[in-house]
Amino acid sequence: MAILVDEGTKVVVAGITGSEGTFHSLRNRTYGTDVVAGVTPGKGGRDVEGIPVFDTVADAVEGTGANTSLIFVPARFAPEAIYEAADAGIGLVVCITEGIPVRDMAQVVAYLRGTGVSLVGPNCPGVISPGRSNVGIIPGEICTPGRVGLVSRSGTLTYQIVHELTQNGIGQSTCVGMGGDPVHGIGFIGALERFEADPQTDQVVMIGEIGGDDEEHAASFIT
Repeated sequence: MAILVDEGTKVVVAGITGSEGTFHSLRNRTYGTDVVAGVTPGKGGRDVEGIPVFDTVADAVEGTGANTSLIFVPARFAPEAIYEAADAGIGLVVCITEGIPVRDMAQVVAYLRGTGVSLVGPNCPGVISPGRSNVGIIPGEICTPGRVGLVSRSGTLTYQIVHELTQNGIGQSTCVGMGGDPVHGIGFIGALERFEADPQTDQVVMIGEIGGDDEEHAASFIT
């Protein structure tokens, strides 16, 4: 079953016409992810190698049924992109953008509380359910399907540990790069709760990082 993303994930990419947005949209589509739309204000009606571009997320949702937003916009525009996705009925937002001010993210997290919208990031590598869907920048070629979940604060260590798992024949159900910023969306506990409820995840690898107390809270949750 995996968590957060699977075959039913339909992705709209905010900032798809930028270099990073274009590159990862096309790479993820090649992987098998259902990238149904992109959003860049003022560029509605165009397309990126067959992916239609809309002016707003609401238009993209109406036109394609998108249910997940992948955000590549600059930091000063990222909070508004998250708000826009939530207001358009998107259920999962994955924000790759780094450098968003802490105060802005605190306001975003408060805004999303109680809406039912799940946020991964910011400043994160995203989420991949190997063989099903890749919503972010995790290289799909280092992953392989299996029954071990992974959640990490470190992008680099995410890649390293996933690669080592794969090299040793240990497949993954879902890999979640939650990001290392002090204010973020889904954290260790949120990911662990989802993995615990997933019948296709038997074990979990949790990767911490220096700074903050997320690991301590997760340890208390586990015990």
